[in-house]
Amino acid sequence: MITANDIFTISSQKQFEKIALKVFRFQYENNLVYQEFCDLLKTNPQKVKSLHQIPFLPIQFFKSHTVVSNNNPIQATFTSSGTTGAITSKHLVTDVTIYEESYRKGFSQFYGNIEDYVVLALLPSYLEREGSSLIYMVQDLIQLTNNSDSGFYLNNHEELIQKLIDLDQVGQNVILIGVTYALLDLIEKRTFQLQHTIIMETGGMKGKRKEMIREELHEQLCEGFGVTAIHSEYGMTELLSQAYSLGDGVFECPSWMQIHIRDTEDALAYIKDGKTGGINVIDLANINSCSFIATQDLGKKNPNTTFEVLGRFDNSDIRGCNLMVV
Repeated sequence: MITANDIFTISSQKQFEKIALKVFRFQYENNLVYQEFCDLLKTNPQKVKSLHQIPFLPIQFFKSHTVVSNNNPIQATFTSSGTTGAITSKHLVTDVTIYEESYRKGFSQFYGNIEDYVVLALLPSYLEREGSSLIYMVQDLIQLTNNSDSGFYLNNHEELIQKLIDLDQVGQNVILIGVTYALLDLIEKRTFQLQHTIIMETGGMKGKRKEMIREELHEQLCEGFGVTAIHSEYGMTELLSQAYSLGDGVFECPSWMQIHIRDTEDALAYIKDGKTGGINVIDLANINSCSFIATQDLGKKNPNTTFEVLGRFDNSDIRGCNLMVV
């Protein structure tokens, strides 16, 4: 039996591989959807001896199937945002404490003690719907700061502007986490010269603005907030862990999460570091759903295990990973 402690105390590649292979066999035996997918690929779990032999479940399955690896009661259902009428992903979570441990330890690994910060959240499109795993995480981080200045902002931009100025002037460390279009809206109202504030964008224009390439976006945000780098969070409804970028769009995973880059022409093959392909994620915190996810994101991996997100597949570009998807 794999425990949360096994997952969150991983400290080496060898240990990661050992636990990932155990998780794979556990999920093959207990997740009927994943088992059927592996069987369609004619994967014999007893012959899987390395990470690259593990089948990665296409992320669309979270829209069309129930992806769970036990029969325990569902404690939380996280849903993706989507346009009206679109089918949204559902991540059924049977142990929400694993999610909490994942994002708390992940934050600590990259940023240190949460109590050293004020967390301000500008996440209107997420706040305006139910089931957002991002809102769940940020709400908990806000509470963990134990600081009355931490909180959410919806349309009260003037209040947020004043809060940012006041906190920065007294030297308080601040993290402003915001959806991309809302951060751009804010700096159109006021420009800043922030000395003690981290700006963290969560990506996505949500149909509010035209999409921009990262370099152009980060240049505008750096100029508008008066900071030297823009941090980013890479996460999604289907994952219980996040990768973070401390600048330049270069992401790093916590020790229980890894990225592998698959060939865009052959979903079962992998490509070399530095080449662009589809992002496969191993998230061992997904122990009770599926830890091996083939996303629709394009990216590349660097030799030092960091990675970059370069865009998304068009639906027409997805080849070889649509078995069973309806």
